[in-house]
Amino acid sequence: MSGGRWPALRRLGAPPPTRRIPLYEILEERGFEVVLVNARHLHHVRGRKSDVSDCEWLQQLHSVGLLSPSFRPAAALVPLRAYLRQRQTLVEEGATHILRMQKALTEMNLMLHVVLSDITGTSGLKIIRGILDGERDPAHLAAYRDYRCQASLQEIIAALTGNYRAEHLFALKQNFAAFDFNRKQIAECDTAIESLLSQLAAQHSQPVAELPAPRRHHYPRPSEIKFEVRDPLHRLTGGVDLTQIDAIGPHSALQLIAEIGTDMTRWPSEHHFTAWLALAPNNKISGGRRLSSRTQPSANRAAVILRRCAMSVMHTQTALGAFYRRLASRTGKAKALTATARKLALLIYRVLSGRLTAQHLDATAYHHRYRLRELRTLRRRVSALGLQLLDPSTGEILNANAVP
Repeated sequence: MSGGRWPALRRLGAPPPTRRIPLYEILEERGFEVVLVNARHLHHVRGRKSDVSDCEWLQQLHSVGLLSPSFRPAAALVPLRAYLRQRQTLVEEGATHILRMQKALTEMNLMLHVVLSDITGTSGLKIIRGILDGERDPAHLAAYRDYRCQASLQEIIAALTGNYRAEHLFALKQNFAAFDFNRKQIAECDTAIESLLSQLAAQHSQPVAELPAPRRHHYPRPSEIKFEVRDPLHRLTGGVDLTQIDAIGPHSALQLIAEIGTDMTRWPSEHHFTAWLALAPNNKISGGRRLSSRTQPSANRAAVILRRCAMSVMHTQTALGAFYRRLASRTGKAKALTATARKLALLIYRVLSGRLTAQHLDATAYHHRYRLRELRTLRRRVSALGLQLLDPSTGEILNANAVP
């Protein structure tokens, strides 16, 4: 079974992507070993454009092991991945409704988004409901302000002095209803995810290693899952807690497990894993000369999650944060973000493989290790040139491999 872009599949005579999914799942349930192959690796072959000859060619390639299967997580994790992807779609749709509500408020000269950091917070939702219920007095609307709100009462009153037109109120009402329905759908999705995650965790025995205490207090964002996911994930991964890695919270860990699974033997090495994520340099070499090393464009969802996690450590006093800032000052923020995401991918691969225990390093420890590595490199270069380094304090000769 081939997978990839629909134009390539149409030339090969294969069914469209939406029709391949049930075919794959039905064959998998019947006990067949199904291989999903990227059509871009096959459609350049000449002379095999009919359905019959193309099937014969695919069968011949598969018989000699020349078809590289695309990654698909274990069958038990596929429903979890589908639920989480559906939830992410609902979150993105909810963001659209929020922007449209904000636009309707702005057209009425109600600058609520200026005084409130989030119009869908406690204060913002109460004020919007008051407006839809017919309240127009800015002072009465400002009384809905929550005591934790940073904006003062006078600032909110000034922001709620506007022109209430019927067409803008109608748009605000419809978008608010859509946003409210969207939140109910997300709650239903969370219930399904929690139930499925509990079932998956119950199929695994309790790991020997106990669940470590959370290394940092996590404040979930409004778009994140609210129920406890660390304990079932700890059982599902066989005693591994990805939240011990900097920049990875419980929600991100759940998304990553759903996308990449828990079996790291699906990739021969960590370098294959980062290449699959399209986070490794794509070296194009011709005549012994490297033409380009830019990473390939990709819509890999796991890579998107890792990039988002890497963005959260930009200004932290962690080893990853110091790594990002060092590269950003030299190569730019975009490349530094990709490199940090790749380093996160390496840590996840090693932790899930059982080769590494997550350890926290601060920026000071990272800079110390980086200094030692640079000193070793400098000493080797000096030794290769036939020179020697002297300790300025003692005047002794420094060994090329010695560590100060």
